[in-house]
Amino acid sequence: MSMTVDCKKDCVDGCVLGDECPNRDHQASASKFIGETSLDQMLEMAEAARLKKMTEPPKWIIPDDF
Repeated sequence: MSMTVDCKKDCVDGCVLGDECPNRDHQASASKFIGETSLDQMLEMAEAARLKKMTEPPKWIIPDDF
């Protein structure tokens, strides 16, 4: 039986798939990142990403039926 899970909705209180969760690798790497990276470093990364986003030229999206 294949179960479709929307993690944003279904796993709010914890993973419903347990050991079968396809995102377990991501969870481990995120936990490692949080454990090894200081809050100051995370804030620096966020500020660098924000500045990069602000300096990029605008991206125009033109609808197909325009």
